Amino acid sequence: MGPKGGAEGCWCMLWRHSAKAHRQMQGDANRQAMEALVAERPTGLLAYRDGVPSGWISIAPRGEFPRMDGSRILKPVDEAEVWSVTCFFIAKAARRAGLPEALLTVACDWAASEGARIVEGYPIDPLSARYTNAFAWTGYKTVFDRCGFEEVARRSEKRPLMRRSL
Repeated sequence: MGPKGGAEGCWCMLWRHSAKAHRQMQGDANRQAMEALVAERPTGLLAYRDGVPSGWISIAPRGEFPRMDGSRILKPVDEAEVWSVTCFFIAKAARRAGLPEALLTVACDWAASEGARIVEGYPIDPLSARYTNAFAWTGYKTVFDRCGFEEVARRSEKRPLMRRSL
């Protein structure tokens, strides 16, 4: 995720604690919190190209992302137990090579091996063809479409909720 830990020192901790805690922990505190989580259990998957870390996908049971429950847009669709894909990080040198699709496919396979029955994602569906990748850290709808996800809700013009049954 580079020296800054992705977007503004997030280290993929945005949905794991409150907005206030997230602002206070940006940077090194988030990195340490993620390191502690990784020491306990997997929190996502890494992709390598030619031996170089090139991509990341965050996937875990939705309960590990409590901040989403308070979101008007991302609140649960129903009572189903789902695993959530909350973040992608693709190194610039690895973009436009199908890495998000590969990560999402492998993440679904891994989640199924861990007992998941449904994987849910919260991608961006930009209204224009030009959208800054830095703001698409939840992934693009087209990636989820290509990986067999279906839209199950849309509470925002640009943010569908997508699911794939495993």
